[in-house]
Amino acid sequence: MNSAQLLEERVVFGRDIPADVNACLQEAVACADDFERARALFYQARDMQPDQLEVYIALYKFCFYRGHLAEAEQVALDALMQSAKRGGFTADWQQLENDSTDWSLHGGAARIYLYSLKALAFIRLRLGQQESARQVLAKLQQLDQHDLVGGSVIVTLADAI
Repeated sequence: MNSAQLLEERVVFGRDIPADVNACLQEAVACADDFERARALFYQARDMQPDQLEVYIALYKFCFYRGHLAEAEQVALDALMQSAKRGGFTADWQQLENDSTDWSLHGGAARIYLYSLKALAFIRLRLGQQESARQVLAKLQQLDQHDLVGGSVIVTLADAI
């Protein structure tokens, strides 16, 4: 990617995103004030490359910040499923253990999984599902013992509620 391309991008979604998927994401960001159009573009990007995990993050953040919490929750669950599939471990966070994969890796499927688990807890807090959020946070703290994805911030928020 050259410097002119970087200047044209509104958001850098990640490394190694195919150009057509990135173009779709950039168009979604450009028209974010038109919720339905932007949402359609995010889903189009996901459908173009269902294993591109960064698309799920962008989509659940978009839905969350627009107040579509149930949809954001479903996309976060989809992100967990896809990242687990790519990482070769179960998608069911309740069954995961410290040795299910290397949770300390800086990038990749395990990190996206942990990040999406954090998002799921935050979404559930916003949905008023405090007990469910706390269960997710407990698992996140178990798996991410060094707080690499910042789950402690959501724990502090949950404690304040």
